[in-house]
Amino acid sequence: MTRAQFKDLFDNHFDSVRNFIYYRSGDADAATDIAQEAFLRIWEKQPSDLSHITGLLFKIANDEFISQYRRQKVMSKFRLNAKPDQTGRSPEEQVIFEELKDRYETALVNLPEKQRTVFLMSRMEQLKYHEIAERLGLSVKAVEKRMNLALAFLKHAIGS
Repeated sequence: MTRAQFKDLFDNHFDSVRNFIYYRSGDADAATDIAQEAFLRIWEKQPSDLSHITGLLFKIANDEFISQYRRQKVMSKFRLNAKPDQTGRSPEEQVIFEELKDRYETALVNLPEKQRTVFLMSRMEQLKYHEIAERLGLSVKAVEKRMNLALAFLKHAIGS
């Protein structure tokens, strides 16, 4: 792998690898560190077959996340960083919105990790099911099932 190929790989995939780990860990700093470590390992490996490099990159990042998770025994958390739109809401509407937002955040944290990962990749990165399946090494049907379970869990947890 040449420097140009590596730079191209880094430029095109760093954000998606970082987001993938961020959705699993809820820690932006750790996600950045793990993504950098994954790229470092790719550089050290110098793979000759570049056709599956993206999958290998995500696999390495996932393995590093699991190793770090086990070493530190960190509980996975996710906080939604959305700022509510304050314009045009009455105080009553604002209170209702805040309660709903709190229930959503709590439900998201309690969502099983596999379902949360698929849900956030779909909703935050706006990836299609086949793209999620490719990144996670799953079938499209498995992604659909996880998404359906996530939506059902959130619907029940929020009380809609």
